[in-house]
Amino acid sequence: MALVLVDLKQLKEHEEIEPQYLEKMKKQILRDKVLKKPIVVDENSKIILDGHFRYNVLKQLGYSKIPAYFLDYRSSEIIVKPWRNDETVTKEDVIRAGLTGKKLPTKTSKHMFKLSDNQIRIAKILKRVNIPLNELR
Repeated sequence: MALVLVDLKQLKEHEEIEPQYLEKMKKQILRDKVLKKPIVVDENSKIILDGHFRYNVLKQLGYSKIPAYFLDYRSSEIIVKPWRNDETVTKEDVIRAGLTGKKLPTKTSKHMFKLSDNQIRIAKILKRVNIPLNELR
């Protein structure tokens, strides 16, 4: 996967965001003056799979670019699971929400890589990038 600076306007969201957490993240990013982690995006639909809060912070602050990794969401190595045990979510739900703008509730989906018999959250394997905010204008 190659890290790319992508225009925020190209991306689509599939989940709502929690305003309190957004404000907390915004304060942290402004304090640090860097974006520590990239987001993850489906290369075909341009739907954000991981990083809605980072995306929304930069959007609110008037930035135009964000570092992203693009993945093929159709890959069998990428799976989606619900955050809450009493819910279900599918890749089709994510794509539908992103394409129609009818977003899923906050923290509905967590995306995982299937590695042999193990699954690991995509967010857990993202390397820090520490990109200065002034490079994202």
